[in-house]
This record gives sequence, C-alpha cells and structure tokens, in this order.
Amino acid sequence: MTKPAPRPRAVVDAHHHIWDLQNDLPWLKEERIAFRYGDYSSICRDYMPEDYRADTKGWPVVGSVYVEAEWNRRKAGDESRWVGEVAAQTGVPTVMVAWCDFAAPDAEALLADHARNAIVRGVRHKPAATPSPADARRGAAGSMDDPAWRRGYALLEGHDWSYDLQTPWWHLDAAAELARDFPQIPLIVNHTGLPSDRSPEGLAGWRRALGRVAEEPNAFIKISGIGQPGLPWTVEANGPIIRETVKIFGVDRAMFASNFPVDSIVADFDTIFSGFAAATADLGEGDRAKLFHDNAARVYRLPRAP
Repeated sequence: MTKPAPRPRAVVDAHHHIWDLQNDLPWLKEERIAFRYGDYSSICRDYMPEDYRADTKGWPVVGSVYVEAEWNRRKAGDESRWVGEVAAQTGVPTVMVAWCDFAAPDAEALLADHARNAIVRGVRHKPAATPSPADARRGAAGSMDDPAWRRGYALLEGHDWSYDLQTPWWHLDAAAELARDFPQIPLIVNHTGLPSDRSPEGLAGWRRALGRVAEEPNAFIKISGIGQPGLPWTVEANGPIIRETVKIFGVDRAMFASNFPVDSIVADFDTIFSGFAAATADLGEGDRAKLFHDNAARVYRLPRAP
C-alpha cells in the first residue's frame, strides 16, 4: 500500500467561494450557463463558511481567498460589502477578490466602492475570449488589448491591487504583454490556464502559453480547476498537470487552491488536496510550504497571525 504524502503544516486556500442564494446570483438560481464541468446543479444551494469548514475539515486551513462569484453585475459593490460582513462575523474568508469590468464607464467608481472594504486585495474580470485556439484573435473589444479595458486596468496600481485572470490558455500571449506593460500589477492566472484539452496537441499549446506568460516576473498561477467532466479526480490524471505548472512557473510563483464549492462537482476537498500533496511529495518541505501557504499569503497580503 502506498504511503500517503505528508500534509503541509498550514494551508492558504488561494481561491474559493461562498454564497447565500438570497443574494442575486442568476447563474445559480434562474439561469443555467454552459460550464466546463457540465451539470452543476449540485452546487446550486447555499454555501456558507460553516459548509466550507466542514469540507476542509482535517486540513490546516489558516487563511483563504474569496474570489467573486458572478453576482448580478449591477450589484458588484453589494457583493464585496456582503463578503466583508460575513468575513467579519465568521473569519471566512480572510481576504477577497472583487469584480469590475475595466472597460465600463463606471469602472473607476466601482473600484473606489470596493476600496471601502479593507479585505479586498484585487479584482477578477474575464476579458473577451474565443471558444477555441483556432478562433483566437487579438484586439477584440473588451479583451486585454482593448485600450478602454487597459485604462481601467491601470487603476489597479493606485489601489495596490492584483489582477485575477481567468481566460483560456490561447489568450495568454495577450496576458504576457499585459503583465509586461504593467509590471507593478501582479497578474494571477486562474485555474491553471484551463488545460481542458488533454490531447497531446492541446497540452503542447497549453505548455507554450504558460511558458510565455511565466516569462514575466509579475505573473503568478493558481493550480485549481483541473477536474474533467465525467472522470474521477486522480493523481494519475492531474499529477502531470500540477508538476508541469510548478516547473514552468517555479515554486515561488505557483499556489494551490480548491475552487470550492465549484470543484466539489468533480471531487471532495480531501481528494484534491491529497492529490496536490502526492504530486509534490518529491519537493522539500520549504518548497511545498510555498505552494500550499506562503505564496498565497504573500501575493494576497494576508494579515499575519497575532
């Protein structure tokens, strides 16, 4: 019997959500969207700090990063206020990433609204993207090339905030240029660059794309969201993705995240984090501590424990 990989001494979960369906979350209520994991009806329910703590039981989670959960976009300011109140009451999350469309006329005002909440550390916005590498084009409205979008993006520096980028890997060439042009803004690639196409050709394109954005010293990556619809989450399937990502970005610029409750569609928390531990078992304790805790604590500027 294979010996389980040792667990880290401390974990900062770099990407998760909570939600109360009394709030305005259309995709979890009256709408259904096309989703990379297929049917997501199992998560269309309240998911609050007590649920998160139950899922993470047995793991030394000492901090966490809430990432915007696709509220009604007209209520993005309400989302950050609500999360701040929940955090103050329960201790979960520790910090948060809010939402803003950088190309919108009210982007500056919305960022100022978010800034009233002391736990905000950055913004996530999903720029315009195409459905496949063959369709990829540069310069679309609402993309990372859009001058209006970039003007809003530049405002992050004044707030000392980072940017969480969720986009398919075939748009990471634009992300690399964005990181280069705004070197003071940390750019954090979400969900491992979305390596959903596991064909040799798909993985080769994903590797090249990660390698390009990793050339920029202010680029980071969160290893999460690597489940596959209809398949079990296994180290055999996902270990190579984990190890290659760490190799490309290095142990100082990668971090682990659960993406809960979304990734509960494909596995429980223990399976995913045990998989992270097994995939990195050959690394030294200090390097593993960076991936499980230190990098997320540094990049998202988590408060130090008293």
